[in-house]
Amino acid sequence: MEVRRAIADLAEVRGRMATVQRFDGYSGPAAIASGLVAIASGIAQAVLDPQPRSFADRQTYLGIWLACLGFALALNYGAIVIWRLRNPGAQAGVQFRTVGMSIAPAICCGGVVTLALVWRGLDDLLPGMWCATYALGLFASRAMVPRAVVFVAAAFGAAAAVLLLIPTINPLAWWIMPGAFGIGQILIGAIVRADLPKE
Repeated sequence: MEVRRAIADLAEVRGRMATVQRFDGYSGPAAIASGLVAIASGIAQAVLDPQPRSFADRQTYLGIWLACLGFALALNYGAIVIWRLRNPGAQAGVQFRTVGMSIAPAICCGGVVTLALVWRGLDDLLPGMWCATYALGLFASRAMVPRAVVFVAAAFGAAAAVLLLIPTINPLAWWIMPGAFGIGQILIGAIVRADLPKE
């Protein structure tokens, strides 16, 4: 009985420590690469459809940016999975699960709201909503990332407010997403690379 209680207490302590410890499984190069993918996607949109207006234009826009999201998730989460494989210890496992639980709600919420907005033809709200949910995900994981990432999260929140509340801005213009996610991810990657142990 005492052994079980001690094991349970140890697991709880590990869980609490993981929420306040830096997670060195984040990859600066992966974040920078995903920012560069966002900039490349913006260039692709500038060539194909810089100012989407028709239904077909908006479908092209959605295709470009959902593909960008897929690449970004593969790059960043692939790097985290590789880190986990290289760090098989119990503490690394607790951190791995904590990181997943801290950002997963924002990703799931973003997916559901994206579907809802697309089905209702409210595509203009997508960039602002994406910035808002990403800001929430960054804030949720703030204890596990370098402190300066919080400023980037605040910038994403401010961008969300501008895109959602100022009607004179065309949020689907080709430069919006590279300006937000491209630059934002590159900044996050640079901060992580400078702050965390060399990979």
